[in-house]
Amino acid sequence: MDAFDHGFLSGLFGDTEIAALWGADAQLAHMLAFEGAFSRAMGAAGRFDPALANTAAAHIAGVRIDPSQLRDGMASDGVPVPALVRLLKSGAGDAAPAIHAGATSQDVMDTALALTVQATTDVLDGRLAQLIDALAQLSDTQGQTALMGRTRMQAALPITVADRIRNWRMPLIDHRARLDLARAQTEVLSLAGPVGVTDFNGVAAAVAQALGLTAQQTIHSDRSGIVSYAATLALMSGTLGKLGQDAALMAQQGLDELALRSGGASSAMPHKQNPVLAELLVTLARFNAGQAGLMQQAMVHEQERSGAAWALEWMVLPQMAQATGRALTAAQELVSMIDRIGTPQT
Repeated sequence: MDAFDHGFLSGLFGDTEIAALWGADAQLAHMLAFEGAFSRAMGAAGRFDPALANTAAAHIAGVRIDPSQLRDGMASDGVPVPALVRLLKSGAGDAAPAIHAGATSQDVMDTALALTVQATTDVLDGRLAQLIDALAQLSDTQGQTALMGRTRMQAALPITVADRIRNWRMPLIDHRARLDLARAQTEVLSLAGPVGVTDFNGVAAAVAQALGLTAQQTIHSDRSGIVSYAATLALMSGTLGKLGQDAALMAQQGLDELALRSGGASSAMPHKQNPVLAELLVTLARFNAGQAGLMQQAMVHEQERSGAAWALEWMVLPQMAQATGRALTAAQELVSMIDRIGTPQT
């Protein structure tokens, strides 16, 4: 149990939309999509009897598997794919040989990951665009208000609210560009076979097209694309953490450079309105900074594939995605709650 799906902590940390993208049902659907597209493409390329391959693909499309059916197999095999393939083949009849033949577990898992990251990127990019627009609108309405510029938390020289908002907004535009660049490295079909050298010429392009991915040479042990994606998530949440830190400081009683329409209540001090969302942005930024270091360790694969480094991704990356997604919704809500920003008029 973690804060993202905890019974009440999730009220602050949870992001149900992102969580669903990384959940067992979505992952299983992606794995089945790979298996179906792979069987069909193998038939079209003449690697299987085309009719048999189409029958296999139709069987895969119609099968109903509960994720819990893969739990024991995951425990014993370290991956859910052998159990999945057994279930698929058990009801496939004569078409069973046209299921999964030549692919490996990592092909299935990494392709499912690519589809998950693709959907996640779509959501994050949309939220970034909305936040960028919201900050632009705030700058348009209150940007000319005077504000004291501060360096090392000390009064420096006068600036405007628009200057402060620019520091929040411009990095977010850069992060959208980073997400676009990340697509080329992450939205990629994995199809290289057991030791990464199987020739799937005439198959990979068809599978990739069916799944909405790109076909590139797969190197199972090269995790630079997904680790770089995790670093992008940490950068995004870090920028939002800076926004949150600024907002919390500006909202301090006595400084009063930022007034929110509402805030978090105190159980002992009813006069307080705590800047909960601003604090949450700082927390999520620090969380992802630490998780990014763990993801970096997933780069170290021994020989053609590592079980240990690979499994680390499954533990870390879903939480980073949820933390980033939640940071974006929290930032949107925080900006929408700003009633006044700038040096208070005396």
